[in-house]
Amino acid sequence: MGQGWSTPFEAAAPVREFRWTKGVESFAGWYYCVTARDHVGYESWLERDHLILMDRDPQVVGIASQPFWLHWHDGTRRRRHAPDYFVRLADGRGRVVDVRAADRVDDGAAESFEAMEMACRAVGWEFVQAGTPDPVFMANVR
Repeated sequence: MGQGWSTPFEAAAPVREFRWTKGVESFAGWYYCVTARDHVGYESWLERDHLILMDRDPQVVGIASQPFWLHWHDGTRRRRHAPDYFVRLADGRGRVVDVRAADRVDDGAAESFEAMEMACRAVGWEFVQAGTPDPVFMANVR
């Protein structure tokens, strides 16, 4: 523990590649993020929408997509999860964001989010499970 304290996770490269596959309902891409002064990846329209919202939040000073792996053992098998985003806040705090519509959180995702929340708490970061923003608000922001 403590090995990541000096790591600027908001500048980390994604730990896995984004998948662009024909015929799937999700849509991956790159968003030019003014906050990061670089392109930041997303794997769905919902992730892109949250990326847009984070990019316009004055408290957010850094954003990286899928910046690290969290490894744990669930009592039966080894698990791992890469969160959707790491966000650095203006006051120096870290925030980990996982994006998933509430009706798409299955048991595996719920377990991953719980493990991520516990890990974040252990290092003093916030954890946010972001769902679907209000569609009218999001249309106006876009």
